Amino acid sequence: MKRKPTKKARAKKVVSHQDRIGEYGIWEVFPGKLCPSRGRPPRIEPLFHAVAEKLPKESLPNVCSDLSSKLGGKLYGVYVAHDSMGYPRYIGRGDIRLRLSSKFKQKSEELMYFSFYVVADKIHEREIETLLIHAAGPLLDFNEKKKRTGIKPGSVSDFEAGTLFYVRRYTRGKRPK
Repeated sequence: MKRKPTKKARAKKVVSHQDRIGEYGIWEVFPGKLCPSRGRPPRIEPLFHAVAEKLPKESLPNVCSDLSSKLGGKLYGVYVAHDSMGYPRYIGRGDIRLRLSSKFKQKSEELMYFSFYVVADKIHEREIETLLIHAAGPLLDFNEKKKRTGIKPGSVSDFEAGTLFYVRRYTRGKRPK
């Protein structure tokens, strides 16, 4: 079945400048919301309740308290700790504030930024974490529980049972030496 091309507009980004979270060195942090624009289907459930991308580590307590007041309760999801160049160094899932605070204390000189994804349906946390780990590859400092010898790009065994997948393998006789 051929898909009909759509001309739907992207979601509109609305930043609340009067509700500034704070100023951290050269960065200011503001809350915002993506609002559906005209022509978007009204009943699509978003994958994420909240997203933060490469915010300065000093803003973590203020961002988490602001977001937990809006969402209610603790923030659980997938988080990423980035180094000074913005490269991901650690990816995990769980209590975002607690786990990121712990990582920033352990590696205070190395880690400078964080990202997080508060997942709407908790059953998807593991798959999102796995996807990010596969994408970041050798840049990560894994904890010992997640470190596995023999991990290779293209491994699909970490995804949930029942997921359809495609794999690659060398053609017989064509393997590089």
